[in-house]
Amino acid sequence: MIVGLISIIAMFLTDHVDGDPEYHNTRAWSNVFAGAFFFMALSLAAAFFLGLQYAAEAGWSTTIKRVIEAVTMYLPWGLSFMMLLFLLGQFHVHHIYHWMAPGIGDPNSENYDAIIAGKLGYFGVFWWVRTILYMIGWLWFTFKLRSNSIEADKLDVDINNSYHWKNIKIGAWFMVLFAVTSSTSAWDWVMSIDTHWFSTLFGWYIFAGMWISALTAITILVIWLKKEGYMEFVTESTIHDMGKWMFAISFLWTYLYFSQFMLIWYADIPEEVIYFQSRWENYKALMWTVFFINFALPMVMLMSRDSKRNFFFLMFVGTIIFIGHYLDVIMIVMPGTVGHHWTGLSWMEFGNFFFFLGLFIYVVLNALAKAPLRVKNHPFIQESLHHSI
Repeated sequence: MIVGLISIIAMFLTDHVDGDPEYHNTRAWSNVFAGAFFFMALSLAAAFFLGLQYAAEAGWSTTIKRVIEAVTMYLPWGLSFMMLLFLLGQFHVHHIYHWMAPGIGDPNSENYDAIIAGKLGYFGVFWWVRTILYMIGWLWFTFKLRSNSIEADKLDVDINNSYHWKNIKIGAWFMVLFAVTSSTSAWDWVMSIDTHWFSTLFGWYIFAGMWISALTAITILVIWLKKEGYMEFVTESTIHDMGKWMFAISFLWTYLYFSQFMLIWYADIPEEVIYFQSRWENYKALMWTVFFINFALPMVMLMSRDSKRNFFFLMFVGTIIFIGHYLDVIMIVMPGTVGHHWTGLSWMEFGNFFFFLGLFIYVVLNALAKAPLRVKNHPFIQESLHHSI
């Protein structure tokens, strides 16, 4: 994390483009945004997965529930970074969001943009209201799921599993909230970087990427804890199931990635095609790398039953998938901010990634240390302890 922090400082000191006075550390700010968003989205997807397990009354995942909860505890950190970036953008410290530029809706201003001016009713104050409501809603549900789980452990016997049934209701309501806000927040926070462009599939595409990243992080953590002797009670079948989730959601991500590309290519509407045209012209190598890592690799390497039961192999593939989806976020953010100034991956991207990864690991391990790794008073704990497929 310290090495990453030094890299970020160096990134801001060295990031400039000769002859372009409009370039204000844009690549540095874009990298910070990518790191902040990726790990925030990952922890939010873990909260979704936790709520889904409760809403579906799933028993198989009970033994790894504390790991999922720990990953969700990064969410306040991630949202704090996002809020800080939004505020800095609003005060024109960085230029990630073109629609925040002063005078963008004023016909007398040199920054006037007729297309964005027509969308300012959706942005501006309304955008801030939505953003604050997203954050309050997500944090309330996440903390409530976690606190009820911890409270159930403190009792010798959770009479009638009261906390568990509370979490089932909370999980179900969280699914309703998440179904709407996962897409609208992706439009507001990420798609609005390319303000002239829009895609109704974009929210689902972001959702699939954050979900597979969360599943991969949880799987790697569970395997590491089991190998260190902290979670011997987790069965090989539970980890096998997590491998199946990784395999399945990789295909969901690929389906949405290709569907968005195919529909825009087939429609051939100029204001739509421009999104992929900019990536094809300046980010072609990154586009193909992301597609290969996040589709072909899991398809080939996680196909067999044995591959999902080989812990070393699953960690190796998971690490590559994790990096692949971080690169996907880089590819989503950079064309709309850095544009043709992009010179390929460099120490800036890697240094920034290591800072956020270090902070994420620190927060998650601290959360793991604050509660027993094995839940008590859960009605499905015996089912999970003897899970076998």
